[in-house]
Amino acid sequence: MSPQHIRGFAGHRSVATVALVVGNYDEAIAWYVDRLGFALTDDIDLGGGKRWVTVTPAKGQGARLLLAEASGEEQASRIGNQTGGRVFLFLETDDFSRDHQAMLEKGVEFREAPRHEVYGTVAVFADLYGNLWDLIEPKRQG
Repeated sequence: MSPQHIRGFAGHRSVATVALVVGNYDEAIAWYVDRLGFALTDDIDLGGGKRWVTVTPAKGQGARLLLAEASGEEQASRIGNQTGGRVFLFLETDDFSRDHQAMLEKGVEFREAPRHEVYGTVAVFADLYGNLWDLIEPKRQG
């Protein structure tokens, strides 16, 4: 059985959007746009103080992030720790040195020095709320 047809699923599918609980729409937009160079792709008023806010990496590669402002104490308690302290998201680059330097210059907090692993060059950084990310340049095959 081919992987495309497992349990009757066929065709193209992808993870298109990942929700990230944030403390404030505008501060999150500013951080992702100014510090990571993401593009604001949607900012739609849904009424009642809710907005549909998405940002995407430059050139629109990969999944977009839905910046979801916390509603209530339970959601607010998850801001910055949606995965219990594990790296949550992976920002892939074709030039680690370039992006690492640019992010440092923009004030992004790296939690470790860059390291070279069998799968590529990587360093963990934190977003404005403390969520952990990997900046990673995958090792090229061949």
